[in-house]
Amino acid sequence: MPKLSVIVPFRDVRPYAPDALRSLRANARPDFEFVLVDDGSEDDTPDLVERAAEELSRLARVRVLRRERPGGIATARNAGLDAAEGEYLTFLDGDDWYAPGYLPRLVAAAEGLGCDFLRTDHVRVTGRVRTVRRVPVGLRDEVLDPREAILPADRTTAVDYPQAWAGVYHRRLLERGLLHFPDGLRTAEDRPWIWRLHREAESFAVVGLLGVFYRKGVASSLTRVGDERQLDFVPAFDRVVAQTAEDRDADRLLPKAVRTYCAVIDRHLAERDKFEPAVAARLRALCADALRRLPRDVLDEVLDSMDAGRAGRLRRLRRAPLRAGRGVA
Repeated sequence: MPKLSVIVPFRDVRPYAPDALRSLRANARPDFEFVLVDDGSEDDTPDLVERAAEELSRLARVRVLRRERPGGIATARNAGLDAAEGEYLTFLDGDDWYAPGYLPRLVAAAEGLGCDFLRTDHVRVTGRVRTVRRVPVGLRDEVLDPREAILPADRTTAVDYPQAWAGVYHRRLLERGLLHFPDGLRTAEDRPWIWRLHREAESFAVVGLLGVFYRKGVASSLTRVGDERQLDFVPAFDRVVAQTAEDRDADRLLPKAVRTYCAVIDRHLAERDKFEPAVAARLRALCADALRRLPRDVLDEVLDSMDAGRAGRLRRLRRAPLRAGRGVA
């Protein structure tokens, strides 16, 4: 069994894939496995990946998976998880990269703490500007209860730091069915994933290990592209709320899930000008319907605790009349 499997989805990232692939070489060990998943690229990314895999295979185990049609990052990661054999598992996106020697240090930290999963800080790269982003958990290098790290509801907590690549996960989580992503989601796939992980895993820890570089502002990224794929945050958060409502601690955890959903709705609506008019209209309709689906008593409690401006916008949206042809998710 490899000590670590790294799952790397690629899709049309020809300008950035070389950085990701070079960083894998700078972290390779004979007991590491790299699972490279091309998600239906239409540029020459697959050729780059194949050539790099040939070189990497001299340093580590390598598997290359090719999907003929793009299914989205959740589906690509799931394909990688199904093929991975490592004792530990982690992720990297095809347009990001690792610092040299980061992965061996990550595995050493995980083995030293012995918990189900480990979360790390990361470096956000916007052009030439680099900013450290911290896991919103105060205690470091100490094994913690992941369920307790969901709260409090009115503060940024561990579930608001959903990036799957900022951490490493023991294989027992995969065997328990906790590492796969909701299939088909094209964005926000990590939101239901991180919530389930924190509800159902038994232990986690946070370490101040910097070594993942997240490239923000890539032209093809869904955070920049104003198309309907971004609307998948609605079914993603619907899943978060539905699953949390069934949890044994629903009375404690549901206000946090609803509050986060409301904040994300408000943020997307504030950025609706980046969408084409028809998509912006659908966004508004989807968000209004989502608010009407939320548990009324919990939503009222959450809105009462928010600042007046945000709460007022969300209340007006919830009361907006349904319009024919808008549809729901």
